[in-house]
Amino acid sequence: EVQLVESGGGLVQAGGSLRLSCAGSGFTFDDYAIGWSRQAPGKEREGVSCISASGGNHPTTYYPDFVKGRFIVSSDNAKNTVYLQMNSLKPEDTAVYYCSAERWCGRRYGSKLPDDPGAEYWGKGTLVTVSS
Repeated sequence: EVQLVESGGGLVQAGGSLRLSCAGSGFTFDDYAIGWSRQAPGKEREGVSCISASGGNHPTTYYPDFVKGRFIVSSDNAKNTVYLQMNSLKPEDTAVYYCSAERWCGRRYGSKLPDDPGAEYWGKGTLVTVSS
């Protein structure tokens, strides 16, 4: 069974940090780009980061401008896990955060490529709440 499982969400104060994890199983993890997206109440889901397929020697990371300099995505191939380090958190970062396995990192993550029309796999999300 293909699974993506997010963990690491919780409640933090503004200015604090959290590290989210996305663990994949049941598919060839190294063949997919892994994206992180979020959805806040009443808002559309938006991309926050993406890392290209981890099987290569030089994986590329992408971020939209509103998180650049605060969020860092990384991968651990041996553990089939991608991490999202979130620093200097703001109340507007409050959302459910999802990871997804995609063919490539698209425009919604800050790359110049068109969006993958449909992610291959999605996790169920982890809630991040940032208090003011």
